[in-house]
Amino acid sequence: MPMISIVDDDTWARDGIRVLIESLGYDASMFASAQEFLESGFITETACLVTDLQMQGLSGLDLQRRLLDQGHSVPTIFVTAYPDEVRRKQAFDAGAIGFFSKPLDERSFVECLTFAVDLGHKPNMD
Repeated sequence: MPMISIVDDDTWARDGIRVLIESLGYDASMFASAQEFLESGFITETACLVTDLQMQGLSGLDLQRRLLDQGHSVPTIFVTAYPDEVRRKQAFDAGAIGFFSKPLDERSFVECLTFAVDLGHKPNMD
């Protein structure tokens, strides 16, 4: 089953996204910060990353850059309570799959998530 990693410093938002993702049958891992995710060892297992844009410490954009710099091309969906066209463009220019305002439009988010998981899911060839 594909793993979805959720990075958001807001406990309520993180848990709400987890419930939605698990209701779709996916496994979800939650992280309270970008640094926690980077140190987790879950990067290579992550089929899709859902990250908040603005967080304490590293932002979602910082996380996206670090992953790319380390050679990890993880399909990424941004969520934010503070949509900003400049940051939206930066996210998509760096390869983001989606960019959503909180509260989420669940239908659009689920469609985007399904697409992202299909891109990032690497079947086990053993």
